[in-house]
Amino acid sequence: MRPSNPRRRRLSTLVLVGLVLAGCATPGATASRSSTTTKPAPTTSPTVTTTTEQPGWTVVSSTGAGIAVDERTVTGSDGSQVEVARFRTGRTRFALHVGSQDPPTAGVAIGPDAGSTVGSAERPSLLAAFNGGFMISDKVGGFEIGGRILSPLVPGVASFVIDADGTGHVGVWNQDLPAAGEQVVDVRQNLSPLVSGGQLSPRISDMAAWGPPLGGAPRVARSALGEDAHGDILYAGSMSALPVDLGSALIDAGATRAMELDINPEWVQLALAAGPGGALSAGVPGQHRPASQYLTGWTRDFVTVLAPS
Repeated sequence: MRPSNPRRRRLSTLVLVGLVLAGCATPGATASRSSTTTKPAPTTSPTVTTTTEQPGWTVVSSTGAGIAVDERTVTGSDGSQVEVARFRTGRTRFALHVGSQDPPTAGVAIGPDAGSTVGSAERPSLLAAFNGGFMISDKVGGFEIGGRILSPLVPGVASFVIDADGTGHVGVWNQDLPAAGEQVVDVRQNLSPLVSGGQLSPRISDMAAWGPPLGGAPRVARSALGEDAHGDILYAGSMSALPVDLGSALIDAGATRAMELDINPEWVQLALAAGPGGALSAGVPGQHRPASQYLTGWTRDFVTVLAPS
């Protein structure tokens, strides 16, 4: 269970006080009430909006700079649910990690805050962590960490890029990224773009383009990563979704670019904390791995989301 939100507790107290005062009003007097209900978009499940900066989003974690992570649940026309977590630009930073088994490091020295376990220096700042992409042996893109190439980067492939200051960007390598003068330290590539220019990929319905699902059924656990026009990074995850579900959920959340990450139940996992260094909770309903998995160590690459240093 995700830690309770103190703002919601304050909201409940205010509502209770309001009801008591209304009960004490002079008989015959008419109480003036105004509705604060905000109707979400048709594809978005109702959420508590009175404690958020933006209607339709629920706050997950905050720092001294303000809301750092918020989330929403998007429901598709077929009932599929996709959880979208938004990592606010300027209030979060990112770090790429290798797994204990993948990608192969081939003797390259990996720093303590880039290994298969969340590093001790990262833990006090940790806000979230999420899974990476396909195995390097699948040959769907390259991998760079700490400025060192573990697998050659491929032009035209969807990429998550992390700069020296921890800023993250999603785009197509050698097209959108890297920008002129950008100091890139980490790159995680995976497949062709899921979303480009705010539009779904022309191949969105071609299941072969998005990796082999477990058991051959197209609807399976999937994850994706996007970026909106403000520079916020958005993670989308579901334990039962089609590529179009992920892409549509990210576009609905404002993404202009997106890439698919890993698929199948064993690999899709998101961990969220209510504040820097706080207890972690599972971010994708029904995910197979515990929220603490990245703290104890993981076999595959992943990304940590940290509060500003």
